[in-house]
Amino acid sequence: MDAGQDRRAAHGGGGGLRSAVVVNPVKVADLDELRRTVHDALAAAGWPEPLWFETTVEDPGRGQTEKAVEAGVDVVFACGGDGTVMSCVSGLVGTDVALAVLPQGTGNLLAANLGLSGDLAAGLEVAVERGRRLLDVGAVEDHYFTVMAGMGFDAQMLADTSETTKRRFGWPAYVVGAARHLRDRPMKVSIRIDDQQPIRRRARSVLIANVGRLQGGVRLLTEAEPDDGYLDVAVLTPRTLRHWLALGWAVVRKQDRVPRMEVFRGRRVEITSNRAQPRELDGDLIAPGRTLKAEIRRRALWLCVPQPEQAPDLADDAQAAGERGEELIEEARRE
Repeated sequence: MDAGQDRRAAHGGGGGLRSAVVVNPVKVADLDELRRTVHDALAAAGWPEPLWFETTVEDPGRGQTEKAVEAGVDVVFACGGDGTVMSCVSGLVGTDVALAVLPQGTGNLLAANLGLSGDLAAGLEVAVERGRRLLDVGAVEDHYFTVMAGMGFDAQMLADTSETTKRRFGWPAYVVGAARHLRDRPMKVSIRIDDQQPIRRRARSVLIANVGRLQGGVRLLTEAEPDDGYLDVAVLTPRTLRHWLALGWAVVRKQDRVPRMEVFRGRRVEITSNRAQPRELDGDLIAPGRTLKAEIRRRALWLCVPQPEQAPDLADDAQAAGERGEELIEEARRE
């Protein structure tokens, strides 16, 4: 058995899975090179040539994903930033087709939670190794999120971070956007979780999380698990720069108690603010509004993961998968 046969056997034998790539061409520096790399790597793993769909301004990925599902694929590769991934998720919820992430944008939240952080080789390897996990998703109106939704400071930070800055500096560019709003006045919010009495706070940000890792791999909510049937709600109430520093330091140090942050859990969450606020889903801005309603959709999305076992952290084995992915691509280029 030659090296190629060994590789195909390791990835489930000669019968590879059918796949499609939904790509945002604006996020890719060299589309032809990307296509060659993906095609060659999948061929080396014994997979047939994937279908290709490009997103547009009018349809950032949901329609293309639905076409791929109708064509009978087993895996959809979402290749782009947060908006592309979120659109693909919306087209896959409730189906048996798995999502694989090939991050190309800056600060891709789902990729960060998978430990992929822009690694094309790792994203391909994770898919062909067939590690799968059936996740919950959060539903907001007719959109879905895998990581978190937010209202207030977090969305304002995203709105004030330019694409140019993100391309130049990557996820640290968000620090600049954040710094502009550390002293903004808080919003008065009422938070209703399930059928409980509303919780009223003067908050800077309210996050509704399915998993807990932020930009740069920082884990904000250590207890949030993607398949436990609950959404974790983080209410951030810093008022001064000192409060922000204490909060940030506790998060970086992974302390059990984070000052100026309360955490609640529930299956349905409704946030109402005293004034319209910026809002985001999985790092992608949606229209501002005074309310943000989210509910859990249990076991709704198959995701290609480095570690299929029931570990809280989806990123287990990501580094090793990246190394195996580099070997897959090198082998493909030799053949």
